[in-house]
Amino acid sequence: MQKSKLTLYIFMALILGVIAGYLYNVYVINAINTKISTAGVSIKNIDNRLARLKDSTTAAYKQLKTQKSAQVSISKANDNLREDKLEGFTILSDIFLRLIKMIVGPLVFTTLVVGVAKVGDIKAVGRIGGKTMLLFIGATFVSLLLGMLLVNVFEPGQAMHLALPDSHFTTDINKSALSLKEFIGEVFPKSFTEAMAENKILQIVVFSLFFGIGTAAIGEKGKIVIEVMDSIAHVILKITGYVMKFAPVAVFGAIAAVVAKQGMGILSTYAFFLSEFYLSLLILWFLIVLAVFFVLKKRTFTLLDNIKDAMLIAFSTSTSEAAYPKVLIELERFGCNNKIVSFVLPLGYSFNLVGSMMYLTFASLFLAQAYNMHLSLGQQITMLLVLMLTSKGVAGVPRAALVVIAGTMAMFNIPEAGLGLLIGIDPLMDMGRSATNVLGNAMATAVVSKWEGELVN
Repeated sequence: MQKSKLTLYIFMALILGVIAGYLYNVYVINAINTKISTAGVSIKNIDNRLARLKDSTTAAYKQLKTQKSAQVSISKANDNLREDKLEGFTILSDIFLRLIKMIVGPLVFTTLVVGVAKVGDIKAVGRIGGKTMLLFIGATFVSLLLGMLLVNVFEPGQAMHLALPDSHFTTDINKSALSLKEFIGEVFPKSFTEAMAENKILQIVVFSLFFGIGTAAIGEKGKIVIEVMDSIAHVILKITGYVMKFAPVAVFGAIAAVVAKQGMGILSTYAFFLSEFYLSLLILWFLIVLAVFFVLKKRTFTLLDNIKDAMLIAFSTSTSEAAYPKVLIELERFGCNNKIVSFVLPLGYSFNLVGSMMYLTFASLFLAQAYNMHLSLGQQITMLLVLMLTSKGVAGVPRAALVVIAGTMAMFNIPEAGLGLLIGIDPLMDMGRSATNVLGNAMATAVVSKWEGELVN
């Protein structure tokens, strides 16, 4: 499939997915959503009545508890029914994402081993790694700061006038921030096979670095390993080409499922917040492109054109991991040396998630605004610094952004119930975050390649 055709097919799949999802929502899912909503209102009313009853031993109290249990059962049953009805769409994107995950681990391992072994010198690996991490830390700080500044300018929490979730609202999201011990566990593998099986990119990177340096250290004998790994990497890249042909179908399924589940009404309810968040992402895009322009000049726009398919895939599937193989191919096609790409890109997927970083400060302060909690400049800067630390190493955690936000809310005494304002629209924002993460990682890799003199003109 030619590159231009792939872009066209993905774009067409996006449009068709929205149309199909909307129709499916109206004629199939809407009735189920109404039952879930009605049950939710009933549960809230019962909770309010229970709160007014002081004696929990009365018949009235027990009757209300029974009524609440019945409504909770109705809500869960309809929620399960909705997921079953959406299965036809979600299975399309699930197949694609499973195939991508099948590729990513081996691709990171083989390309990184070859790249490090070709660099050979441990000092050179350290130099490249040092430049990369400094770039990532700077990008993370700018993204968090931009989110903090823009949410103070837009003040979506005060402008939206949304009904706040009931104080009894709870989520199944882990609210504890990643401890130092857990962070170490996320970085250093206890088993290479476990890291590969669970697609823990950072752990694969650590093992690959040791393996690549060891391969280079044994001299002539290591050349056989490099040739084998290089051949395997090319085979996996060939497989990537086959998998990418399925991308438009996956995009259709992913978008249709999101629209069918949420409906178009959520766009009008959260219009202010969504539009301001996406405007903030566009500002971040502009700053990234502007910064890279000073390094790559006009070639920046060539790179943008090269990675647009990968960004569309990440946007549609709500995961930047889905775009990894495509980004790797396009960066090498752009002229980046594969030893730089295979080293910097995997690190970026753990330490340079600029879209997610901006969302963390934006969403956390939005929730504070929604509860009319004024956080001083000092408190906001403290939050920024805390997020710089707690956000690392959770790239592989499901709903990672919400996990970090939940931990931050607890630290600054923002009611946990506020997460209810985010959970419903998180998939819509995750799309923009994922595409931005791809942009940030691709641009960072190209910049490091240029700094190292490893970018072919």
